Amino acid sequence: MKICIIKPPMPFGWTPVAPPILEYLAALTRQADPDIEIRLVDASATPDVFGSLKCDLAAISLLTPTSVPGYRIAAGLRKRGIKVVFGGMHASAMPDEAKSHGDAVVIGEAESVWPQVLRDFRAGSLQQFYRGERLALDNLPTPLYGMLKGKYRFRGVNTSRGCPYDCTFCSVKPFFGAEVRFRPIDHVVRDVAAIPEKIYMNGDENIWTGKVDRAIDMFSALKGMNKKWMGFGSLGPVMSPVGSKLLTAARESGLMTLWVGWDAMSDAGLNAYGAAGKIGKDRESALKKIRDHGIDVSLFFMLGGRADTLADFDKALDLCDRLGVSMHPSLLVPYPGTKLYEEYAPYIYKDLGWEYYTGAYALYDHPDQAMSAEMRERRFYEVSLEMLSLGRVLRHMLDIPRASFPGAHILSLMSQLPVRHGMKIAFEKWNKQRGY
Repeated sequence: MKICIIKPPMPFGWTPVAPPILEYLAALTRQADPDIEIRLVDASATPDVFGSLKCDLAAISLLTPTSVPGYRIAAGLRKRGIKVVFGGMHASAMPDEAKSHGDAVVIGEAESVWPQVLRDFRAGSLQQFYRGERLALDNLPTPLYGMLKGKYRFRGVNTSRGCPYDCTFCSVKPFFGAEVRFRPIDHVVRDVAAIPEKIYMNGDENIWTGKVDRAIDMFSALKGMNKKWMGFGSLGPVMSPVGSKLLTAARESGLMTLWVGWDAMSDAGLNAYGAAGKIGKDRESALKKIRDHGIDVSLFFMLGGRADTLADFDKALDLCDRLGVSMHPSLLVPYPGTKLYEEYAPYIYKDLGWEYYTGAYALYDHPDQAMSAEMRERRFYEVSLEMLSLGRVLRHMLDIPRASFPGAHILSLMSQLPVRHGMKIAFEKWNKQRGY
């Protein structure tokens, strides 16, 4: 029996990050049935393999912006008699839709049901739906790092699941739950040691959510491994009484760059998204504190929400200049399965398919006539390309804390320049579509 595990192409092209789901699901498969032959396919890197791909079963992991190409891949495989099982956040949020394009759907987390999927397929009794349980994370296998070949520079490790915050735009809580479940620290150390590269990515939604003391213990255990890493973190814990201890431990464990969800330009926007509790009261002071501990910062935020104004686009550029951090905006996306999707449902443009849910398209009506869909999209591209201009990217090299030299400097270039390239191509395509 041969299985192909597939990640459909991402909207803006290939990046040097090996998709974590591929090597992890490979490990789950090997754990369940060591005799299965496994092939991993990152469609962003190898888009032309599907016509000649040979396997008995294809497992395709879907995010909302990759669902349409994922369905297209599935259609081609099924024409050749290959069975398809879908999983991932989008398939879990829209299981009936996914089932209409495949043979089976895994809803939720895969660990509790994946062995049964494989057994049922061997027996010729594949079910339509498998509903995964949220289990303790005590027995997760180490991903088969290195199985996915290519010019990848970073691989991921996950240390927890779940989120206690109530941000309306986020899919993490609906998918993984409100209770934060942690992996044993020695298992995290084991997985980090297995990563062949010297730089890795912590793929947790928030590297210190839930128990700050546990995060400090984990960072202390990772100290001395001679590996650098980057991860996602909220600002609230940084300003807690143990914030300095937390940041020192993270830096000593190899943290070079922290990606932070800034989420909105205004406090009103944060409150509209229910994100104020995650951000904390003084987010600019929190950023300064992180940088004072020798850690570079990159901000992610959303523009164009129904409570936003055109002035927020200009505020983003001002913030970028004032704080000396790299910034990556997107237009707000109401993903299916989130509270925001329910809230925005009356205003969502019904003629736009999931392939538009990339963060580069206006997806809903706005109460301010000045915030037309065309204007929101144009200002998004203009702001993004200005933030990613070569001058700003190079000037940011001077703002990165010296303690992170040279790893954070190299990482900054590697993360910004490919995005800049993809954004320029996307903007050219947008202009042609609009007739400019």
